[in-house]
Amino acid sequence: MSADSPSHPSPPSHVLLAPDRFPGALTAARAARHLAAGLRRARPDVALVELPVADGGDGTVEAAVTAGWRRVEVEVCGPTGRPVTARLALNGTSAVVELAEASGLRRLPGGRPRPLTASSVGTGQLLAHAVRLGARRIVLGLGGGACTDGGAGLVQGLGGRLLDALGKDLPPGGAALRSLHALDLRGLPDMSGIEVVVAADSAGPLLGRTGAAAVDGPRRGANRDEVRLLDAGLRRWADLAEAAARRAARDLPGAGTAGGVGFAALTFLGATIEPGPALMLDLLGFAEKARGARLVVTGEGVLDTRSLRGSAPVHVARAAARAGAPVVAVAGRRGLTGEQLRKARIQAAYALADIEPDDERRVRRAGPLLEQLTVAIADEWLPRGAP
Repeated sequence: MSADSPSHPSPPSHVLLAPDRFPGALTAARAARHLAAGLRRARPDVALVELPVADGGDGTVEAAVTAGWRRVEVEVCGPTGRPVTARLALNGTSAVVELAEASGLRRLPGGRPRPLTASSVGTGQLLAHAVRLGARRIVLGLGGGACTDGGAGLVQGLGGRLLDALGKDLPPGGAALRSLHALDLRGLPDMSGIEVVVAADSAGPLLGRTGAAAVDGPRRGANRDEVRLLDAGLRRWADLAEAAARRAARDLPGAGTAGGVGFAALTFLGATIEPGPALMLDLLGFAEKARGARLVVTGEGVLDTRSLRGSAPVHVARAAARAGAPVVAVAGRRGLTGEQLRKARIQAAYALADIEPDDERRVRRAGPLLEQLTVAIADEWLPRGAP
């Protein structure tokens, strides 16, 4: 557990509820609340500890706040320039900043993609605010972003200026980067002595067929021609950014993360990149809270072979195994065999689809269905009268 993590000793023989989010249905915190509600009805004598988890995407700040960190709200620019109220989490000199809070897909007005103009400027503003609050270690979650701007907006949000050939500020978004002529970095805060750790899966490089535009552009609504346009803008951005920072980062693993925001973090913040789930479990003090647990319940929207590549529930199961606690999982849909579950250190899995096969109703009633699943969990794993 990191030195700044809050310390909340768990009661003996408790059940630890540590789900990730169910995308489109439940945040991790709401999933934990529904699990708790069901188990309190089924086993009112069992102590429960709620610890929603995250992987660096949507819900990362919320997970830190639920674990005891202080929530700080600040008005910043959303991905289209409209003001939004975004949150960061603070604990002593540590902060958690989340790209999705300021520059996420859920911040797009009407949910309409803006692949060419969406910007990460609000995330830079959140980082600047964390620095002003005295943060010396910042965990930057890079999931759920709406932009493919290479983190150029992040640099602008921190106080840098991106100028065209006439000395005018560039408009936001990745497409405008083709006209980038110069950078003015005099407004950037002093980041010396501040550790920035990116919580994200290590992705590809910034440019090319496996780069930010090619991979993330279509996810953000870009067509084939727009992907080429974005890649050209990112190439221009990389040339000038690396020259200004005197650091080559475009080909590093993770530079292409979150539409290239990883590149800006590596280049201008000297960031390191760590797997999001493992980093967040450490940050939330999971090992301490799992110690002495009689059961850990984790989960996510879909538990399948992709989960085995490192989803939050699989990291939860491994960490719980180290603490000597058995693990069961809940999911909207389950696609793993019993052998695959055992190898992932998960003793059993329960799916909402088993009691509600209709996709639309399952999403709409995910909370009550989770509570219904806890009856089976209690019967099989928490026998009445057991210590």
